[in-house]
Amino acid sequence: MQNPGSDAGVFVWEDVVDLPHEPAITSFVIPGRRAAPSPESITTTARMAYYVYLLASRKHGTLYLGVTSDIVRRVHEHRTKAAPGFTSRYGIDKLVWFEIYEITAIAREKELKKWRRDWKIRLIEEQNPGWVDLFPGISN
Repeated sequence: MQNPGSDAGVFVWEDVVDLPHEPAITSFVIPGRRAAPSPESITTTARMAYYVYLLASRKHGTLYLGVTSDIVRRVHEHRTKAAPGFTSRYGIDKLVWFEIYEITAIAREKELKKWRRDWKIRLIEEQNPGWVDLFPGISN
């Protein structure tokens, strides 16, 4: 794809990478118009990841739905009760479900907030039937 604001031209190559929760797109920017780029000319561009997540106090307990760009930091804040609020008041600190997005996370969060509780429970149990805390697996 050529950059319309540049005379040099830029080719962007995108590839789908399978992640546990959904495919993500990795982009490589190749400067110039080379038919076969050399490895030195390829640079990876990082895209911002956003997370929609569900926390629970226990299996079938109180649920909290949130969105963040740094899930490890945000869940750590919930677990340590860094800010007063709903999760600290009700002991909601187990990460039981999350999805990764590039741009649509807020829309997905708003959609899920409208869902009935039993739909959210089904969503959790499809991927995490034992309601295992997922935080240790992502915080390493």
